[in-house]
Amino acid sequence: MPIFTSAQITHDGAVLVLQDPDGQSVRYHAIWLRDNAQDPETRATGNGQKLITVSDIPVDTVVAEAELSATDVTLTFQPEGKNVSYSLQWLADNQYDFKAGEETGCLSADVETWDHQLSDKLPSSDFTELSSSETCLGQWLSDVQRYGVAKITGGSKKSGALFDVVSLFGYVRETNYGKWFEVRSEVNPTNLAYTGLGLQAHTDNPYRDPVPTLQILYCLENSVAGGDNSVVDGFRIAERLKADFPEYFDVLSQYSARFEYKGDDGVCLRSKRPMIELSPEGELIAVRFNNRSCAALTDIPFEKMALYYRAYRHFSDMVNDPALAVSFKLSPGECFIVDNTRVLHARNSFEGTGSRWLQGCYAQKDSLRSRLAVIEQQYGAFQ
Repeated sequence: MPIFTSAQITHDGAVLVLQDPDGQSVRYHAIWLRDNAQDPETRATGNGQKLITVSDIPVDTVVAEAELSATDVTLTFQPEGKNVSYSLQWLADNQYDFKAGEETGCLSADVETWDHQLSDKLPSSDFTELSSSETCLGQWLSDVQRYGVAKITGGSKKSGALFDVVSLFGYVRETNYGKWFEVRSEVNPTNLAYTGLGLQAHTDNPYRDPVPTLQILYCLENSVAGGDNSVVDGFRIAERLKADFPEYFDVLSQYSARFEYKGDDGVCLRSKRPMIELSPEGELIAVRFNNRSCAALTDIPFEKMALYYRAYRHFSDMVNDPALAVSFKLSPGECFIVDNTRVLHARNSFEGTGSRWLQGCYAQKDSLRSRLAVIEQQYGAFQ
């Protein structure tokens, strides 16, 4: 529980300042505090959704009084004459008093980037344990959120078993490929993934808006020579670009690439997004890289195009760097999941003898995060 020794009202009631024993202070605006009141007149007690709009709050709202206790601070808002108590822990967890706009390419606190050294600690859990233990599932989901990739072993070897994996946390996102897709050699394939060719590490479906945020690849047969899977952390690549070649990072994040897919009859998917995408606050939120689906780049100014291609080539070279990749071969009943907005996946070429049969599908990160948040509410955060 945070300790605050004083609560001061400043700027004629527009700002509340809480100060700790070391003299450090954190500021909150009156309008923000009123909008985030937790009382039953402001928020529904069952689901926490707001019962008022920001337009319902008086424009001249101020904090008139503040009474501090060891665990809470009770505020009186005028002109409503409304009293609201706030948990000091909640205020500390939701404080926003920081300097903005100082850094681009920063990472969320729950993200840890990696290289080939993750091979020794690639997150992996048994399907039976995930199905029967909330804490085991919570740890696995936390690992997916932190590293963007994780494996599952000990699953069924039946067609469609990948849906059992998705049901652990969410729902399948259906696309023009269907609810799932088969990954094995085909004659006249509509996608190079359905051949025995090796595939450069890539994110899937960058031509969609929005892209599927999770992908599951599930192994049913794998007796071929080759065909190993590998994964690369796109956020680690972005970090290194920013540190070593900031001009490359800037040009790949400031200008949009174009992606396109027209492999199926009646399908023409197009999108325009940066290969390195940042939030308005500068946080690194997505990487899109798929050479097979990259259309003509027409959104980069002439004066920047040569620099853009140098940056694009360097990004591609880093994608191909074995020092950044984690490789593994799936056995029947095993699968892996990747955050498709961050982790690139690849496979080696394989020979025609034997059989290699994987099934894949897409899901969404919001369901995974929701399931994790619910488990953490009961057991606490996972490390």
